[in-house]
Amino acid sequence: MPGYELIGKEEFREVQEVFDKGGILFRHGFDDLRDGCFKVKSFEKAFAEKNKVKYALAVTSGTAALRVALAALNIGEGDEVITQCFTFVATVEAIIESKATPICLNIDKTLNLDPSELEKSITPRTKAVIAVHMLGTPARIEKIREICNKKKIYLIEDTAWGCGGNLKNVPLGTWGDVGTFSFDFAKTITTGEGGMVIFKDKINYKKACAWHDHGHENNPLVPRWEDTRSSSGFNYRMMELQAAVGLAQLKKLSYIVDKQREQRDRIWENIKDIHGIEKRHSPNGTFDTADALVFFVKNEEIAKGFRNNLLEMGVSTKILPEAYTWHFAGTWNHMDKLNGNYKNISKNFFKKSEELLKRSVSIPININNDDNKADKVRISLLKTLNIEF
Repeated sequence: MPGYELIGKEEFREVQEVFDKGGILFRHGFDDLRDGCFKVKSFEKAFAEKNKVKYALAVTSGTAALRVALAALNIGEGDEVITQCFTFVATVEAIIESKATPICLNIDKTLNLDPSELEKSITPRTKAVIAVHMLGTPARIEKIREICNKKKIYLIEDTAWGCGGNLKNVPLGTWGDVGTFSFDFAKTITTGEGGMVIFKDKINYKKACAWHDHGHENNPLVPRWEDTRSSSGFNYRMMELQAAVGLAQLKKLSYIVDKQREQRDRIWENIKDIHGIEKRHSPNGTFDTADALVFFVKNEEIAKGFRNNLLEMGVSTKILPEAYTWHFAGTWNHMDKLNGNYKNISKNFFKKSEELLKRSVSIPININNDDNKADKVRISLLKTLNIEF
């Protein structure tokens, strides 16, 4: 969490410039009226440079980013896409919307996709893997990429929580073929709603540009109303005002991530000596975004007791342990296409993951934390464990 804490005069100035230079809110055309002001194009360029890639495409949401990525890779009916059972529901919704079949697998102690389950789950129908960097901690993306390369399938990174993070100095979102990002109001940087798709391959980027714009190829040789097209598409275009906010937020990204890591570490240093807790695992070389401090306790009873004691101290938790149903495939019995036929999945299919999630505690990290938050967390934990304080 989140860039919204830092929304201020910088964002206002970027938005104001749109109106000062003609008030054109559409990303394309109207060149004579906009005095050279193209905020979406500028945001895409800056975001690509920040992530050390050539191609970035701004879209309307993180969910749209996933859907556009799948379309650009020609994934559709008859294909399977593997992802993890702990992710926001949007990851699977995008797969279903593409008419492919989502296959959700268990997680490991990174709370991300377990590579040991991945290779044995790939079938001749598997077209892609979506690895999610949940709550800003990298998946074991190096191993996942190795498996995808071996099996010649696409790797998409759902980096909704991972913007600004890296693994071994490689930005999250750039390990795979495509990376997707979310800029909703509670993400590391925000445009209110919005997302980004980044590419290494120019052909896939061009396909995505057209598909997110009703198939428009934006051929410079003809006016837009006579534009060429070679495929259908949909409308996931970002507007200029969103991108204006995004430009200002992007300049704050490094500060936000550094501040979140500082706040997270302060809390962890204050409780790490307490017996009976285990910090969430992360791959070697991790530079996470510290969206949340996540650790494991012995069982669900302790996790929920700790949460209740935190609430009494005025401290909230995030998703875990109490509210993960929107983020755990084991509860998604409304999705008939999940794992081919969700209703026939054994109730124990995600048991390993569910047990891990139920004894996990996630404390959201803000930039402007309560100075006493670390002490409140410690007191609440000691009280839960019946340890004197």
